[in-house]
Amino acid sequence: MIASLLLLLSLVMGSPTYGPPPGEYALAPSQAVDTPAAALSSEQASQTVAAAEELTPRAYLPVVSKQMPECSPIPGMQYYTLSVNPPPTDRPAEVHADLNLALRGYEVTSSYRGLVDYGGSADPKAPQLYTLFADLRVPYFPTLYQVYNWDWECNCRDDLATNYPVTLAGMSTASGEVLRLPDSGYDIGSGYEALVLYASEERITLKYTRDDNVVSGYTIHVENVCVEPSLLALYRAMNNAGRGQLPALRAGQPFGRARTTQIGVAIRDAGTFMDPRSRQDWW
Repeated sequence: MIASLLLLLSLVMGSPTYGPPPGEYALAPSQAVDTPAAALSSEQASQTVAAAEELTPRAYLPVVSKQMPECSPIPGMQYYTLSVNPPPTDRPAEVHADLNLALRGYEVTSSYRGLVDYGGSADPKAPQLYTLFADLRVPYFPTLYQVYNWDWECNCRDDLATNYPVTLAGMSTASGEVLRLPDSGYDIGSGYEALVLYASEERITLKYTRDDNVVSGYTIHVENVCVEPSLLALYRAMNNAGRGQLPALRAGQPFGRARTTQIGVAIRDAGTFMDPRSRQDWW
């Protein structure tokens, strides 16, 4: 009787086996590491532990890949390319300080947070920055910056550009707001106004000629933007194919969404960073 009771008790108190907690990934039987680490050399033990950690993610909740809503595709958008005037850029675009503004960088500066008047004549065909926005507004400028110059001899950052007190303007937006190519009076072919010279997940460079450089004509850099996914994919495909063709945009065509409540905009004329607050030039 006593033996029967002990047997019954051992069955009741035995350790049950459960699957992994919901959302945790367990090793498949064929992947299990059975050899105790103590029985291995120190190098083998470290390799075994590393393999076990690689095969068994320490996730206790399901990992869900979710796109940021402000970076969602823009419905109905299709993008096409135009041929680019040779030669192509003399180095990869992502490491070219005239195309990728992140290489230069910029610093916050104190100045008037509104439009300014410089006087003198203005190009009537120049891009109009208020057409970035569907409501054609002059935005508030919450933060103002000066962009760094670039030393081409050492291929490194130089001093801040001080030809104007402001060379990049933060512009207030709604998170996820659709941004459009600023309208100009220029036509670079087939009704298009600008090429995409550079694009990444966070910035875009737009050029109002068919040249693969900023030497002549207008260039606009937009920072803190989610470039429309299909436009970004097209740019990367054309860039990888040698840049003989690049994506082209029409006036008012959407190119992305604001990542947060502020974007940064710089505008250049023949390579020189201008003041984006200049009323008679851009507004």
